[in-house]
Amino acid sequence: MVGFEMDDWKKIGLGLTGFGVFFSFLGIIFFFDKGLLAIGNILFISGVIMTIGVKSSLQFFMKRNNFKGTISFGIGFFFVIIGWPVIGMAAEAYGFIILFSGFWPTLSVFVQKIPVIGWVFQQPFIRSFLDRYRGKRAPV
Repeated sequence: MVGFEMDDWKKIGLGLTGFGVFFSFLGIIFFFDKGLLAIGNILFISGVIMTIGVKSSLQFFMKRNNFKGTISFGIGFFFVIIGWPVIGMAAEAYGFIILFSGFWPTLSVFVQKIPVIGWVFQQPFIRSFLDRYRGKRAPV
């Protein structure tokens, strides 16, 4: 597979992104602990930047379609840092959904092909729900 090479920067970036998601999950589990949420946010953002590169990250976050998501994610990050984690996580969740809405169709196709979990996502009710949002796939 020539097009997808994993150098050390991408490996570190994926690790940081994974730890960011893990710390954010712990922060939510521990009743919106602002310290864990802040660490999770910093690790997640730095991991994304290291995985796809600084230039690609800036292009992704500054696209006209993604600008609303970037602003709400940034406002949510600010609220988490100043100590209002519930409001911050709500704003971040909205921004995350807006930012990565182009990847949902690709993710639904991927999940349907997983051996055990894919069976659940191929049931008629869930499949009709997923097909509604499958309009165009993001190039991944």
